[in-house]
Amino acid sequence: MKALYTASTGMAAQERNVEVISNNIANMRTTGFKKQRADFQDLLYQVYRRSGSQTSEGGTQLPTGVEVGSGVKLGATPRIMSQGSVAPTQKELDVAIRGEGFFSITMPDGRTGYTRDGSFERDSQGQLVTIEGYLVQPGIIIPDTARSVSISADGQVEAFLNQDSSPTALGQLQLSRFVNKAGLEAVGDNLYVETAASGSPQTGAANADGFGNLLQGHLEMANVNAVTEIADLIAAQRAYEMNARVISGADEMLQATSQLR
Repeated sequence: MKALYTASTGMAAQERNVEVISNNIANMRTTGFKKQRADFQDLLYQVYRRSGSQTSEGGTQLPTGVEVGSGVKLGATPRIMSQGSVAPTQKELDVAIRGEGFFSITMPDGRTGYTRDGSFERDSQGQLVTIEGYLVQPGIIIPDTARSVSISADGQVEAFLNQDSSPTALGQLQLSRFVNKAGLEAVGDNLYVETAASGSPQTGAANADGFGNLLQGHLEMANVNAVTEIADLIAAQRAYEMNARVISGADEMLQATSQLR
């Protein structure tokens, strides 16, 4: 019976939906995390009578046809790139982006990664790095003698060196943005890499030309809403149960047919 296979695709689709929701909930406290959504598409249809086909020699046409679908499939899991809430941390190397843009990071394999996670540290050479030790572009070195490091809204990094009474410029953080930022590929460690779908990065200074501004001593939280995710989880569970009930119903119908024989 076709209903068995159709309902099975529904169960498989809702299983993937729950996996997406569970990943969102698991990353509720991940800095700069962007949630995903499961989008579904219907599968091919078996056409028994086509709409508009002729029904008599007089030229009458069938106003509506007879089509039976074969189920559902997972079409995409787009990432929702909306702004997350900004929380204070009181740590001078923590930086949050408010608006468009990503920090550019040099990955171990030489590729450039992009992140909204601005929880930066200094390595043994004073370079500004991520918590995994990946270099933040462009390379900014904060000397051992630096004190009171400040990062302005446009990314200017300054610090007082030794006993100087005026700050010294150490560099400027750059931001990158994409035509289709939802097309970026997530590779873990809060990093994304560009793809053909995302387009090439456009690099520029923060707080200018459509880029967002920076806020020192703060971090951007995940844009996951716990109440919404739980509601979506319940809906996915109910949809899974209904598809399972269809399989049970189809099985009972087949059993009744076999008993008639």
